[in-house]
Amino acid sequence: MSRPLFGGALSATIPPNSKDISELREIPDNQEAFAHTQTDQSIIIELLEYQNHVEDTQAARYHFEDLAGDNKSSATGSWEVCGVEPLLQYQLECSSAWLLSGAQLISKFSEEAKNTVNIHLGLFRLPQYSTDILVTFNDPVIISVSG
Repeated sequence: MSRPLFGGALSATIPPNSKDISELREIPDNQEAFAHTQTDQSIIIELLEYQNHVEDTQAARYHFEDLAGDNKSSATGSWEVCGVEPLLQYQLECSSAWLLSGAQLISKFSEEAKNTVNIHLGLFRLPQYSTDILVTFNDPVIISVSG
């Protein structure tokens, strides 16, 4: 079932066992975030400012590295990009679209333990609207326990 996002400006099909994170805590206006009710997997859709100084071929990596900084995962060895590839633009109204697969070591909130999270990032570039749409699927594969 399609779910309206950003006040109906966009819509997406979200997995049925997902919970709208905005029902649990405050989410920035430029984000829609959903978490699976039985796993730590999450999907975040963000409307970001179009980065016109970044080449299309490097834009997904740019946003991934920015995300690593937000996740306090920017230290050497705390993240890796496994691959970046263009997405076919069949019926997409964007200048380019990219899929990045990578991983980051991320702490939840203020925890000391670092969790290994596979990140699959879809980037849809819309220069005509000065917007980069970022769709991030976070898939924790190793949950560390601080002790």
